[in-house]
Amino acid sequence: MKVRDLDRAEDFYTRILGLTVTAKFEGHAVFMSANTELSHELLIVPVKDDAPENETMGLVHMAWQMASFEDLKQLHRRLKDNDIPIIGIGDHGLSLGVYFRDHDDHEVEAYYELPKSEWATGGRHIFDSKFPHSLE
Repeated sequence: MKVRDLDRAEDFYTRILGLTVTAKFEGHAVFMSANTELSHELLIVPVKDDAPENETMGLVHMAWQMASFEDLKQLHRRLKDNDIPIIGIGDHGLSLGVYFRDHDDHEVEAYYELPKSEWATGGRHIFDSKFPHSLE
């Protein structure tokens, strides 16, 4: 979600709604979750001061977690079989996401996240490790 004031938004979502910060890139992004076994359920990023007028606050994209990596691979195949353009594959280290647009041009992500016990960060930021699988 794009916000005007990153610190104010972080305060609201943590202090008022009770989310936990799971990862943070100071001044650029805050990942939060109500379930600390997940990397995040909400990502907030600031709208830049010099952003073009058409860049607005609000929802960037929605995402949902697939139950298994096999489920994500099946969805990926179904998208391709139905000529739904895939706009990106995101290797987030501990998760792999497939990005596409629905018929109203909303960006959607479906992703599979490794169980927290398998996050291989080695002391690095949780999003710095590589996802160990391919969709193909």
